[in-house]
Amino acid sequence: MEEIRRFASEATSIVTDVQEFEQVNAIADKTVEIFGRLDTWVHAPAIGLFATFDKTTPAEFKHVIDVNLVGQAYGAMAALPHLKREGRGASIHISSMEGRRSLPYQSAYSAHKHGIEGFVEAMRVELQHDKWPISLTSIKPAVINTPFSNNSLTKLGVKPAGIPPYYDPKLLADAVLYPAEHPTRDLLVGDVAKALDLLQRISPGLADSLLLLIGFDLQHSSEPKSENAPNNFYQPIPENDRIDGDYKTQVIPSVFDTLDKNPLLQWGALAATGILALLAAHTLKNRG
Repeated sequence: MEEIRRFASEATSIVTDVQEFEQVNAIADKTVEIFGRLDTWVHAPAIGLFATFDKTTPAEFKHVIDVNLVGQAYGAMAALPHLKREGRGASIHISSMEGRRSLPYQSAYSAHKHGIEGFVEAMRVELQHDKWPISLTSIKPAVINTPFSNNSLTKLGVKPAGIPPYYDPKLLADAVLYPAEHPTRDLLVGDVAKALDLLQRISPGLADSLLLLIGFDLQHSSEPKSENAPNNFYQPIPENDRIDGDYKTQVIPSVFDTLDKNPLLQWGALAATGILALLAAHTLKNRG
């Protein structure tokens, strides 16, 4: 909040339980009251649970769905009437590559990400059918270096970890800003996200084999953490209210994210690939 204001911008905070539609709806109403309109809505409620499915209780599974999935649906329900009133706008949903490919230890979290894809796709077609110029974007990041692991409830006996490599939170922030001005259906953040998406499309069985090889051990850190250790599953943890996580040394850049946001570079890369393919074919023909 204060950092935003230091850049001579306006910011207002409203503490809300996203499990209560009336409270979420109040955010949209307050936004219009303060700023005069609502043209961009970003959905990002999330809590984490690391446990095998058989060690996840019904109440825990339901709580993840209520906060992460229903919370996003409530946000869309609150924002949509205001976006329609403006006759334009963007509804930006933070999903995950787990909306395309589920991970072990994260059945509830993966389920909510798949659920986001379900209602966003349905809503998008409904808006297109009724000719509303409102864009819906699903952003699917790979592992981002945030305190998500620190905040999550874990039953692994250790602090959980993401499957490396990690990407800088600024990469995700840029991905959120882009569709606010450039209507975009899907944005995969991080080169690994694009690679995993391709692998899942080509061979889900091969993706299974990869996760059997690395998906269990790599989600265990070396730091002990009990199930009763502080977590934000039911309440916030002020000391973990920060941007960067604990894995900065494993953060890498992403090449293809720049291409996604620059059509000229994208077409240039495709043209270069096509030229190289033609040269290779010509060379092989001459050799033959």
